[in-house]
Amino acid sequence: MAAAGGGGTGALNKEEKYDRQLRLWGDHGQEALEAARVCLINASATGTEILKNLVLPGIGSFTIVDGRAVAGEDVGNNFFLTKNSIGKSRAQAATELLQELNSDVSGNFVEESVEQLLENDPTFLLGFSVVIATQLAESSLLHLSTVLWAADVPLLVCRTYGLVGYMRLAVKEHPVVESHPDNALEDLRLDKPFPHLRTHVHEYDLNSMDRKDHSHTPWIIVVAKYLERWCEEHNNQLPKTYKEKEAFRELIRQGLLKNDDGTPEDEENFDEAIKNVNTALNPTKVPSNVEELFKDQRCTNVNTQSSPFWILMRAVQQFVEKEGLGNLPVRGTIPDMIADSTRFIRLQNVYREKAKEDASIISDYVTEILGSIGRPLETISEKDIWLFCRNAAFLRLVRCRSLAEEFNAETTNKDQIASCMENLDSEMVLYIMLRAVEYFHRQHGRYPGVYNNQVEEDIGKLKSCVISLLQEWGVAVSVKDDYIHEFCRYGASEPHAVASFLGGTAAQEAIKIITKQFVPFNNTFIYNAMLQTSLTVQL
Repeated sequence: MAAAGGGGTGALNKEEKYDRQLRLWGDHGQEALEAARVCLINASATGTEILKNLVLPGIGSFTIVDGRAVAGEDVGNNFFLTKNSIGKSRAQAATELLQELNSDVSGNFVEESVEQLLENDPTFLLGFSVVIATQLAESSLLHLSTVLWAADVPLLVCRTYGLVGYMRLAVKEHPVVESHPDNALEDLRLDKPFPHLRTHVHEYDLNSMDRKDHSHTPWIIVVAKYLERWCEEHNNQLPKTYKEKEAFRELIRQGLLKNDDGTPEDEENFDEAIKNVNTALNPTKVPSNVEELFKDQRCTNVNTQSSPFWILMRAVQQFVEKEGLGNLPVRGTIPDMIADSTRFIRLQNVYREKAKEDASIISDYVTEILGSIGRPLETISEKDIWLFCRNAAFLRLVRCRSLAEEFNAETTNKDQIASCMENLDSEMVLYIMLRAVEYFHRQHGRYPGVYNNQVEEDIGKLKSCVISLLQEWGVAVSVKDDYIHEFCRYGASEPHAVASFLGGTAAQEAIKIITKQFVPFNNTFIYNAMLQTSLTVQL
């Protein structure tokens, strides 16, 4: 293995240099990125585009495994290879140019094919955070994936084939604590107020306040006060139907102060309360995705081999069953709102203190579990516990099938394929064609259409491969001849425009895996560059 230099701190302060991405995944996400070791199989156009988008945000190090020398066709479609690179090691040439993008990143290369590497040193790949394989033939890919799957090393497969982009994620289990869901509802607990919140609400008397205090009371307090009145008048039942919620909004409107002429005064905090009735009345419950995690055997049967995720999951489950009274730990955040600073901070502290109290209880459960399985207490930090508690409602777990299962005709997901192919122009047809050209490669030792004088001849051969493949799967669907002709015309080319798009997309998924933030796709992504459409499907 050779290294291509690397590693100064650079002229810019890291906070300035990585400012935008720090806003996305925070300091701890950046730390995970800077500790990551990424392996790229093949410095193809697709591969170098992926690495470019990982080097720029500052991964710790990368290693390129590629036994090929740079050819003229590489220079034609690969931005990170030059005419002067022809004849040189493709791994070394690409590493040197990629290294120039970010002096904080260390770049290395191995001048061997992945087949040679797996034969000579199969353990070499097991120390990486993620392995990214590009433009690999199916037989080599299957061998690679089998080794990585057994070692629990995430594999991201990427392929550019003409105007088609393909990605496949193979990882046994990938827990996501910070999933960053869109439009997440606030955790206000107004339907099930905890004691300190109830006490705090009772400190307010809207009827005896002067105008200034009345109009600067946080809307959460306003809703809570009127919710108490509503429940007194409705047998402790919360507003549930649209009609009831409208009546509840009208009850709040009646609480607006009146001008001298009897018209309601303009109080923005009351307007906020009325607008946020649905948010405030969102029922407090354990989401179904978290309930499923509680039922998982890895949660109920924690042992010495359990990951920190499952230990924390078990601790939270115990909290929900006991102290939480069926509820998750309080998140501890409230939205911005119109209120004076003193009242807002006091309310904010009520939620924060409850969140700390809940996290402390869960921390005790974590300590108890770690002791019972003989694991050191430092296995899970207080910071990890706090982060887990804040995101308990949004936990996600991605489990992919192995490539061995997918590529086995007996375990092919034929129902999913048949369902998608009810539309003969679904992106699923591109997946079928990608598998068919690999079938062709096994039979003929090359891809269809790579020689111009054999394109017409290859059309018939590829059609036979498509038919044979579908028969092996036992899927009764047909593929239009137009797709077969098109894939023969592609000639296994790797256009830079498609490679660049796929490079950005794949790097995004790799960062999700490394940082354990945001939810990666599961498990196949297909991109149609001609129509600018895509499909994500589990195969």
